[in-house]
Amino acid sequence: MAKVKFTFEDKNIETVIVENAEEGYSILEIAEDNDVHLNHNCGGVCACSTCHVYVEKGEEFLEEISDKEEDFVDRAINPRLESRLGCQCIILDENAEIEIEIPDQSRIIGHEH
Repeated sequence: MAKVKFTFEDKNIETVIVENAEEGYSILEIAEDNDVHLNHNCGGVCACSTCHVYVEKGEEFLEEISDKEEDFVDRAINPRLESRLGCQCIILDENAEIEIEIPDQSRIIGHEH
């Protein structure tokens, strides 16, 4: 099983480590299955930028970024070189070790999930 460590830009939220993440699932799905708050207004179909995350470690274990995803990342709040959309980060290796930082979600308008 893959290991995913979620840290948060909002340092008032504690780090969450998921040790049983399955290959073939997205970072958004792993977050949802483990009660990690990550907005996703479009339902995880790469049609918005609300599930924006920073991949701090383990990018090589995720599907490559598509042109469509890049377009939406450019619309996210404070994008960086390591920015991705959680719904598009599909885990490719059952032995992956991935570290994700979730940006401050308080400025995102839309549904809380």
